[in-house]
This record gives sequence, C-alpha cells and structure tokens, in this order.
Amino acid sequence: LCFAQKDVFQLKDIEKIAPKEKGITSMSVKEILQSLVDDGMVDTDRIGTSNYFWAFPSKALHARKRKLEELESQFAESSQKKEALQKSIEKSKIGREDTAERAALIEELAALRQKKEQLKAEIDKYRECDPDVVEEMRQTNKIAKEAANRWTDNIFSIKSWAKRKFGFEESRIDKSFGIPEDLDYID
Repeated sequence: LCFAQKDVFQLKDIEKIAPKEKGITSMSVKEILQSLVDDGMVDTDRIGTSNYFWAFPSKALHARKRKLEELESQFAESSQKKEALQKSIEKSKIGREDTAERAALIEELAALRQKKEQLKAEIDKYRECDPDVVEEMRQTNKIAKEAANRWTDNIFSIKSWAKRKFGFEESRIDKSFGIPEDLDYID
C-alpha cells in the first residue's frame, strides 16, 4: 500500500484503505502493520499526537542490495575457506600414500594398541595388591571409623541429655529411636 502510493499514512487511513484495496480485514490491519514495522519493512514515527507510517521502494531496494552484498561476501569467504581446506587435504596426503611399508606399520600399530589394552586389563586385575591402593583403603577406613565413633558419641550424648531432661529410661529411648542395644564404639 505504502509502496504503491508512495505516500505517508496515519493508522486510521490505512485501516480504511487496506480492507478495500488489499482485502485485509480491518481487525487485523493494526497487527499486520505492527509486524511490518517490527520486520523493518515499514517505517513509523510519532509527530505530535499522531503516528505516521511509510515505506518507499528505494529503502527496500537498498536493503536488498546490502543483503546481497553481505551474502556475496559470505560466499567469497566460504569459498576461500573451502580452497584452503582442499589445499590442506592435498598437503596432508603427501607422504601417506598406500604402500606395503605403510600397511605393515599400520598393522603393527594396531597390534601394539591391542597389546597395550591387554596389559592394562591385567594391571587392573592386580590393582588391589598395589601398595598405593592398599594405603588409600587404610586411610579411607580410618576416616570412616572416626566418623562412626563420632556419631556413636553423638547418640550417647543425646541419650544422656534425654534421660536428664525428660527422665526417660535408656531402653525406652533405644526402642523409640531404633537404636540397637549393643551399640558401642568401633575399636
């Protein structure tokens, strides 16, 4: 509409003209116009108390030219990258020709890798005999034992407090909280 008449319009003018000339329902004119403004296809400005809308073909032409130049620049850049990658591929192929010696080396490499995996599996089998692992297990056990004794001490302290504060019997506290009768420190 703005392109065809090359004029500036107010919203009320567009709401009158659009249904007649373009077959757009008058209820959706404002939404469509706002969408075109958001997409940058129609310009708008507030002058005084009125909003004016316009779209000139020259702006759209310049926008398309800019987009075309941008895409051409991206295409040229991508083409250069492609050429550089092709050259890199050709360069890396040098010295990697399929020869009997190369095939034998590749086969030997595969065999050595397989042997390495077998040796690694065997080492893992005997891992629990490793002095470092055994020492680490000892340290872990020591920390766990200290933690268990600390919690046992806490339970005894709470039981003692409950006996003094509320006058409960020890057996009643044990039964209520599921504390085993033989609870004691770990040596």
